[in-house]
Amino acid sequence: MLSKPFRLLFISSIIFFSAFILFPVSNPAVADDSGIKILEKETLGRYLVDWRGITLYRFARDEKNISHCIEGCAANWPPFYTDMVSGVKGCEDSDFSTITRPDGTKQTTYNGMPLYYFKNDRYTGDTFGNGIGDVWFLVKP
Repeated sequence: MLSKPFRLLFISSIIFFSAFILFPVSNPAVADDSGIKILEKETLGRYLVDWRGITLYRFARDEKNISHCIEGCAANWPPFYTDMVSGVKGCEDSDFSTITRPDGTKQTTYNGMPLYYFKNDRYTGDTFGNGIGDVWFLVKP
């Protein structure tokens, strides 16, 4: 059996950490973020990422404002969409737009090219999709 001070500490800890789960602290930087930013790697240069730092890609077989990555393709290359694109350093706001995909969902474009994630990129700065099949590439501003 725990002594009274340890029981109190234990119970206080549970209550304290439960508050973070039940009532997460909002991150004002996220709310004010543009949805897109730029990262840079020495070997790859500058490229577009979402607000979390997850890499965005373009598909060489897409046409301006037309996505050809549908159905099974989209399972590996999920479309990226944000309605908060403004003030991306190194880009003009007019570089970004929104298209409607064949399934009716929205997708963000950069200079008319639809933007995608790669399913195996999970952390800030991952670029595992770059160059796959010689048709998937980082989006360089």
